[in-house]
Amino acid sequence: MICLFRVHLVILLFSFSRLIVQAQGEEISPPERILSDSAILLHAVTVEAYQISGGLRTIPGSLSVLTRENLGISDGTNLATTLNTLPGVSMQSGTYATSRIVIRGMGSRTPFNTNRIRTYLNDIPLTGFDGVSTPEEIEMQGIGRMEIIKGPASALYGSGLGGSINLYTPVQDDSALHAGLQYGSFQTVKAFLSATSHPGNTTLRGNISHLQSEGYRENNDYRRTSLFSNGQWKKSRVSLNWLLLFIDVKAGIPSSIGKTLFESNPSAAAANWKATGGFEKYRKGVAGLTLVNNLSENLINRITLFGKWNDSYEKRPFNNLDDQSMSAGIREKLSFHAGKSDWVFGTEWITEQYEWKLDLEDSLFNRNRENLNQLNLFGMVDYHPGPRLHISVAGAVNLIGYTLKDLYAANGIMEGKRKFPLIISPRIGINYAPTDYLAVYTSVGHGYSLPSPEETLLPEGEVNPGIKPEQGIQYEIGSRLSLFGRTSELEGTIYWIELNDLLVTKRVTEDVFTGINAGKTRHQGIELLLRNRIFSNIAFPGALYSVFSYTRSFNRFIEFTDEGITFDGKKLPGIPEQALQWQLTWKPAKAAELTTHFQYTGYQYLNDGNDLNYPGFFLLNVKATVQFHARKLGVFYLNAGMNNITGTRYASMLIVNALGIGTAEPRYYYPGLPRHAYVGIKLYI
Repeated sequence: MICLFRVHLVILLFSFSRLIVQAQGEEISPPERILSDSAILLHAVTVEAYQISGGLRTIPGSLSVLTRENLGISDGTNLATTLNTLPGVSMQSGTYATSRIVIRGMGSRTPFNTNRIRTYLNDIPLTGFDGVSTPEEIEMQGIGRMEIIKGPASALYGSGLGGSINLYTPVQDDSALHAGLQYGSFQTVKAFLSATSHPGNTTLRGNISHLQSEGYRENNDYRRTSLFSNGQWKKSRVSLNWLLLFIDVKAGIPSSIGKTLFESNPSAAAANWKATGGFEKYRKGVAGLTLVNNLSENLINRITLFGKWNDSYEKRPFNNLDDQSMSAGIREKLSFHAGKSDWVFGTEWITEQYEWKLDLEDSLFNRNRENLNQLNLFGMVDYHPGPRLHISVAGAVNLIGYTLKDLYAANGIMEGKRKFPLIISPRIGINYAPTDYLAVYTSVGHGYSLPSPEETLLPEGEVNPGIKPEQGIQYEIGSRLSLFGRTSELEGTIYWIELNDLLVTKRVTEDVFTGINAGKTRHQGIELLLRNRIFSNIAFPGALYSVFSYTRSFNRFIEFTDEGITFDGKKLPGIPEQALQWQLTWKPAKAAELTTHFQYTGYQYLNDGNDLNYPGFFLLNVKATVQFHARKLGVFYLNAGMNNITGTRYASMLIVNALGIGTAEPRYYYPGLPRHAYVGIKLYI
């Protein structure tokens, strides 16, 4: 570990020393020579976070932004490489269809997916009744920007202790046609076609993409097709925006494996899933319509109607799950600008129906339906008495209730209703910029997460009368610093989260889960992000950029007793104690780019008792891109890359507190991909 910190220090000293030498030698290009696609310039970043559009340096809280250029650092088939470049954010990906995103330690105990985090696409909620978010399903070619708010943000974006991931489609003024084809290891093929048109006062965008792979492991084939369309009709004071998304997925399930198989044959599937030929398939759709009305120069009303639909089926060794969900909602937001303040008031109402049935060998043995109704009233005031001070005060009131309907009487009627107490989520944030190169911020905010449908039920199937949402308060303080003519950007954040009524998903048997509130946890951490333009020249050697991020976190049980065992003071499993990312992008010429991405993930515990842990590991990826213009055709981009160059054997996803069924080993591990490569071509017309 001492060696690792020496590596950190060398990297930082190298980056700063290059900047200092440039500053002293006046070798930095003047502003007019700065590359147009640079993401280093702090003043150029505009965000929509915290419900009010503004410059990043004025935001009163921690926020990470990924632009179109950032999203292109990997092979484009998996979001994990991109998200893991952000401090405080960790994405584990067992397969294309099995991933978990954790922000500041929130959501680490979820077995096979992401919850405790809200996801929005152009302000339309994608997160379902079960709390599950799957932003990795969205084709990255259709995303122009991602904004990640870390920690409790319920006063701004509803239920989600981990924060929110806000996706925005590209803004493009010109008509264009984009197409791409990529081929990689394990017979992985990705193709896409997208187009943008501007007939009259209307903007039309469409994207179709397909991804398929035979997979590295047994029973690991994957296929995903997505159709995505959005557009805008705009007049002087009124605009109408729409969005349509359809996703069709079929994926084999190799599942997690035990230590013996992980070490001897990581490409193998779990024996029971292989024998059954387990798989999941689903189709889902999202639609949204937003009317924006400029009622006056300072008053804007924004009303959104949205709906979601999902139909899925999972074939499993122990039974088969067939489930569907449908939801609809309305979101109203009124924004008022009054000189030195901005006001936002709004409401969001969502109703959702989730129905599922279980069968074994074509024999039905359980069928249920749950209905959820949620009302969220929110408001925010951003006061800026001067250009250097921003004070944000926000709050939300949430009403949530659900009803369980038993549709299979043969096993006894198990029905019930549950209405949670009123949940109030306040937040206050302050940002002060004493100079054009320094901004400091602090915030305090409350958040909550709802129990999933499985957690709302007892093992016998009745409504769990004692289950409560988990709630937490986050304290954070940080700063953003620009150096050397804005060619270097440093952001550091310290956070502290106190979480009460911790929701714990307990696996009773291989196919039965339930939830309990199990005490308190504390999440503390330090996050660092350093961006550098090390040098920039018109001629060779061109430009060199560096992005370095580091996270050190301390996550513990404060009060936690489970089945008579006390875990007070134990560290939370499934959360790396530290993570380091270093990305170097070299542009030796205008038409060429080489990116290297280095990742270190620290050790983490596998169970609550802290008697099992998984060691840290290193990964190294490289990608090269060359562009050339073809007369009358457009611009071609050729790219090739290799991931995990060192051939590291590692677990890309871990299942905490895994159970050993019968005499079998507990299956903690999802093996990561070995060394693999890809080549691709894109055409922009």
